[in-house]
Amino acid sequence: MSAAPELDEVVAARLRAGGQRFTSGRRRIVAVLREAAAPLTIPQVLAADRSLSQSSAYRNLAILEQAGVVTRIVTTDDFARYELAEDLTEHHHHLICSACGDVTDFSLRPALESDLERALHNVARRSSFTALGHRLDLVGRCQACR
Repeated sequence: MSAAPELDEVVAARLRAGGQRFTSGRRRIVAVLREAAAPLTIPQVLAADRSLSQSSAYRNLAILEQAGVVTRIVTTDDFARYELAEDLTEHHHHLICSACGDVTDFSLRPALESDLERALHNVARRSSFTALGHRLDLVGRCQACR
């Protein structure tokens, strides 16, 4: 994961490229997501930093997503989850519970990730598709919902 000053510089540059500023509210949202162990819903973001207002959190998350700073993960419950963009943290995948919407991050061993990348590259090549990366979401039921 990027160190805070380096991350802040990248975030500020991405926002500037989109004609936006790295405001204090956006800084606090980025800090909350940086410290989170898993993708968070907006209510979880608000609970982690009580100084954020709900309306500005929605607006700022949308701006951060448009700038490529934040990724939104849509699940089956009422709330999307948000996390820092993978290129700002590390490559990982998600377990998504289709009952409660919980999202858990997981990583593959490097050898398995390499095999997966090679297989996906072959699929893309056969379809004359230029892949820029991949996301793997396993959808099922978490332990609590089984």
